Amino acid sequence: MEHLKTFFEGARVTHITSLAIQKYIEKRIEQKAANASINRELAALKRMLNLGARQTPPKVDRVPYIPMLQENNVRKGFFEHGDFLKLRDAMPDHLKGFVTFAYKTGWRLSEITGLTWDKVDFNQRVVRLDPGETKNNEARTVSMDDEVLEILQRQKELRGKSGTVLPNLFLNADGSDQVKRFDKSWKTACKTAQIGKRLFHDFRRSAVRNMVRAGVPERVAMTISGHKTRSVFERYNIVDEKDLQLAAERQHAYLESRLGTKPGTIALFPKKQGESHNG
Repeated sequence: MEHLKTFFEGARVTHITSLAIQKYIEKRIEQKAANASINRELAALKRMLNLGARQTPPKVDRVPYIPMLQENNVRKGFFEHGDFLKLRDAMPDHLKGFVTFAYKTGWRLSEITGLTWDKVDFNQRVVRLDPGETKNNEARTVSMDDEVLEILQRQKELRGKSGTVLPNLFLNADGSDQVKRFDKSWKTACKTAQIGKRLFHDFRRSAVRNMVRAGVPERVAMTISGHKTRSVFERYNIVDEKDLQLAAERQHAYLESRLGTKPGTIALFPKKQGESHNG
């Protein structure tokens, strides 16, 4: 909004033409703004103009064409499982369960730090978020596997021993408040684990890819991680050389099962009668 206000300050609606918008784009590019940032600003401008056009009487007689820039926004940061284990082992004890939950569910940082015990059902082995507690305002449920169940049971025990009953699942080192900032612990753990600079958001990307690799249907994976649209989900569903190798191996196994053959028995160049392949 601040960039829009600065550029269009004092301008009447009739002055916000396609040419003026193109000049705004050029100005922001000169300022080294990313295409994604410029697009979010243009989307806000378009929303304002559309709202003005919908008034009675209309305050905007026509909405000019607003082009969008191409975004190269595929997310590339993720954890291989071995790297995650190294990081988890290097984290302080009170954050080990916290990062494991993030790695397995792909939930956003704010969703996990704000998670409270009334959202946990040990009988059904599920954790729920209500509408309004997620970024897309949709309810979400994740089932606990044995490891997550053990982590939450342990957190429940620690809560009872602390003497201070707080509503949050994951607490700070002394148990006096929910987990908030842990930048220093994160950087130290990354350095100790020798995995380079990583982002907490890499857990989200990793969870999506791990679910897809494990054969979880994409619709189910999107429900667990909270991705509302397939286009956004695809940014996190990263394909690398291991994925391609796995695809080739699965295809090979499938074709062999269809042919009823065993590995190495498919003759690519069948011998003619009386012919040898040697020499």
